[in-house]
Amino acid sequence: MMRIKVRTGFLNTFNIENMERFRTFLKRHGFLKDTWPSQPELSRHAVMVALLSCALFFFFDIMHTLNDDNSIVWWSVHVCLFGFFYFFLQPWIRFFSQPLIGKPSYSNFYKWYVSWLLVAAVYHLPSSQSVAMSMRMNLSLFLTTFASSIMFLLAFHYIYNCLQYIISCEARKWPDIWAILQFSAAVSIACCVFLSHCRERPLEQGYLKDKVCSSWLAPVESASEYYYQLFCMLDNYGRIHYFYCKLPSSESPESSSDKISLVYSSWATFIGLYIANYVAERSLGPVEKYKKNKQTKPDFFDMVPWYSGTSADLYKTVFDLMLSVTVFLGRFDMRILQAAMNQNQVEPKNKNEAQAGIQQGDYLYDHFSKGKELWFDFMADTGDGGNSTYAVARLLAQPQIKIDSAQKEKYKIDYDTLKRGDLLLIGGDLAYPNPSEFTYERRLFRPFKYAFQPPSCNDQERMVVNKPTVPPGVSRERRQDRKRTKRGKQPTSYNGPQCFVIPGNHDWFDGLHTFTRYICHRSWLGGWFMPQKKSYFALQLPMGWWIFGLDLALHGDIDVYQFEFFSKLARKTVRRTDSVIIMTHQPDWLLDWYENDDSRKDASDKQSKGNNVSDLIYNILKERCRLRIAGDIHHYMRHSTVSSNESNSSQPNKKNESVYPQHLLVNGCGGAFTHPTHVFRDFNESHGVSYKCKNAYPSYKMSRRLALRNIWNFRKENWQFDFIGGIIYFILVFSMFPQCKLDHIFEEDSTSGFSRSFFGTVWNAFMYLLEHSYVSLGGATLLLIVAVAFVPSKVSCKTRILIGVLHASIHLAAALILMLVFELGIEFLVRQKLVETSGYHSLYRWHQSMFHRHLPVPVVIQDSIKRWTFGLYPACIKYIMSTFDVPELMAVTRSNVCKNGMESISRWGAILYYASIFLYFWVLSTPAVSFVFGSYLYICINWFNLHYDEAFSSLRIADYKAFTRFHIKHNGDLEIFTLAVDKVPEEWELDPKWKGQSSEELSHLRENPSQWKAADSDQEPLKTVRIIDKFNIPRKHSSESPDDTSGSETE
Repeated sequence: MMRIKVRTGFLNTFNIENMERFRTFLKRHGFLKDTWPSQPELSRHAVMVALLSCALFFFFDIMHTLNDDNSIVWWSVHVCLFGFFYFFLQPWIRFFSQPLIGKPSYSNFYKWYVSWLLVAAVYHLPSSQSVAMSMRMNLSLFLTTFASSIMFLLAFHYIYNCLQYIISCEARKWPDIWAILQFSAAVSIACCVFLSHCRERPLEQGYLKDKVCSSWLAPVESASEYYYQLFCMLDNYGRIHYFYCKLPSSESPESSSDKISLVYSSWATFIGLYIANYVAERSLGPVEKYKKNKQTKPDFFDMVPWYSGTSADLYKTVFDLMLSVTVFLGRFDMRILQAAMNQNQVEPKNKNEAQAGIQQGDYLYDHFSKGKELWFDFMADTGDGGNSTYAVARLLAQPQIKIDSAQKEKYKIDYDTLKRGDLLLIGGDLAYPNPSEFTYERRLFRPFKYAFQPPSCNDQERMVVNKPTVPPGVSRERRQDRKRTKRGKQPTSYNGPQCFVIPGNHDWFDGLHTFTRYICHRSWLGGWFMPQKKSYFALQLPMGWWIFGLDLALHGDIDVYQFEFFSKLARKTVRRTDSVIIMTHQPDWLLDWYENDDSRKDASDKQSKGNNVSDLIYNILKERCRLRIAGDIHHYMRHSTVSSNESNSSQPNKKNESVYPQHLLVNGCGGAFTHPTHVFRDFNESHGVSYKCKNAYPSYKMSRRLALRNIWNFRKENWQFDFIGGIIYFILVFSMFPQCKLDHIFEEDSTSGFSRSFFGTVWNAFMYLLEHSYVSLGGATLLLIVAVAFVPSKVSCKTRILIGVLHASIHLAAALILMLVFELGIEFLVRQKLVETSGYHSLYRWHQSMFHRHLPVPVVIQDSIKRWTFGLYPACIKYIMSTFDVPELMAVTRSNVCKNGMESISRWGAILYYASIFLYFWVLSTPAVSFVFGSYLYICINWFNLHYDEAFSSLRIADYKAFTRFHIKHNGDLEIFTLAVDKVPEEWELDPKWKGQSSEELSHLRENPSQWKAADSDQEPLKTVRIIDKFNIPRKHSSESPDDTSGSETE
């Protein structure tokens, strides 16, 4: 019979006064907080202390046994093995326990996967008798307790959740399976250490470890019974309670030879501690609710993993793109449907408008034109990483951005601050990788909501069908002067910031469905009001400025109805002295030049033939088109026309006022990964007009330096690529396993002879692949086709084939070399008699022979466990142990195949053999495939200007983010500022200034509208933001060059 006895520890001897003094002392020196931790937290801390103590004892034993030469050799072998496996964990585990890289689920998987293979390898290494512990004995105990812990805890959670559902009718979420695995491993390690250090040899009181074993872990005896200490807890009053297990004296270890080892008691103690913690945590309802409601950091998504082999979003993106291009492109266009609906709904405002044929109701917005000046912002390509998107949105939401004196002097600025824009323009690609309810909500709306909250009355789920209108809940003072017209409602009375958006190519992957739902039929993007109804629009601004927001869809061009609207508006409404800003998603001037660069064709030929955008700009707007802005490429570049007074211009334009547009601006730094700039450095002409790059961000030099990260950081940033890369390499060498004739390599004494034999064997394996292989030859052929198709189509066909063949050949050579290295490693272990010595299930047989000697368990208990589990428990232990005997399985099967051929093993045996090879070969090949592919991207982007998108999407760089702020001055001139942040924070904390404000106050009236600030004050975007470019465009046309005060950042 077991009972629990509780004793109060030594802290009870202190009186209340002394206890308060003690607490005050601890608080004063930072060792104690104002609130005590919960009981489960204290129990977890106790487990950590126990594990650290075990590690300390283990270190003492290492130091004690280093005097023996054999022990030094033994430890050296194991250290080298651990170091070898640590190399493969490097992309995920940083030295000295720094944070994990990549998604936690994959990090946990890879950690456990490599640990499993490591344990299996350690089991087959030689053990030293002088070392205090027996390696095989501990591994056997580890596997037994590990499997028992997992099965017991899974059964406990199943029963507990069933009872909870019966009692409360509420389904509880299962705990993380990785947490169960980690706890089971920790318990198993603790039991192994206890066995090694406290049970396998007599204790000596001269050592600290032995004193701890004898005093902490020894039973507490009495006359008729004894107590075994289970664990201790610290309550909220500072008292320590010890819990003891009470057993009859007849069952004490000293009185019975048929005993239960204290290892099992320790195991039961830790399992009970876990159960107590879990039940206590689930019982603390208010604490759970408090933790849920008190959000300490934003739940942002990481950058999209474009090279993921397991992402369902990426497969959906490819499917949607193929469906849109092959099925709907040229057959169905949402823009045509929008135009047809608008023609049926809108009546002409007056007779002149009816004669002009301009259907302006859902496309033209003129409520900004009444002011004398206007501030407005532009950004594009947002909705990727949460940190970068929020950093830009936080800057956009600030009432003003301060300018330091150095920048004021550099850019000749007359004021101290840049006001927040009354208008926000977004140039497409709102969420990556595809438009869906999930990506729009989590990657777009959530960061903007954190940066600039919508009104408290806003219902985000409510669809709006009668736009534009100020939503209910906004104060009457801001709605009482609203004017109604026959062509719609203009939000002239709402003085808060507003937002207009055009779709990008990613927004068109689903046929513009998600964009229409979330942009055209919702009112708020954060605190920015969205009046627009359609995917394209025209904005009339003060002092004769206009913005034409064009929707290029997937065609890269506007449709005929869109062209009709803008052309009629330009002829009938836009005056000749007005200025127009053309906003598109794609910068066709750069992309068309880039695609036609190698063929030496004039990019203007493509633009001028059958292109409605070019027709609108160069044949209708002409000199009224002063500026073009676009996104799509995730960097900042500005090109301006070459004037006659610029001495370094190769072909200056004769008359600056006769060329258009005068400025070409690309700013896709709204949150997506960074693109290179050095690839486009040679662009200098479009439509016969000469341009010069005035600014590039990041600079050309930095852009090249960033590309270098592909060599070393590709695997770190694209850890999910391992799933595809490892499988590809294994398929390439599948038919070459096993390599039986390797004696000639081991017989070589010189380095040159070894190299000749080694690479000669690799060549023979390659010839075998060509002559006899089916699986590997098919994999190599498929790899070659994919490698050729992966090369950009801008180069010639011969060049594509050459690059593709070289790329595939390097991968194939790397796979063959790794295959031979792997086979040489197995052959070396066989020759050293470390494997192929015991046959199948060697670990289980060793366990059966040795386990009962050291840890005897009563025969009655063994029979009871076997009977209660219907023989499942011993069978599970047997096959679980066989999973840790992978090297032996691989070596024995390999020996049989080499002696008797593949026909000598069954189909199931062949499957197990190749599966065991794949387990280790996958770990060996994944760093190689990432290194080869990353090097390929680096060479292509920096040497041949190829793969500008693929080479930087792999890096997932969240830094170098920017937006452009415009200012229409009282005299009609347009000032353009581009502000950038070099380093985007990765950690955020709640801003106390935001928390102290009223939640009912509209965000644009708050002094601190953003919820989160950077945890590191040195990385706060409000402090690190700087102006990287500034230029002016005068209202009237002049023969003088535009006022350009930018500082060059192109080098």
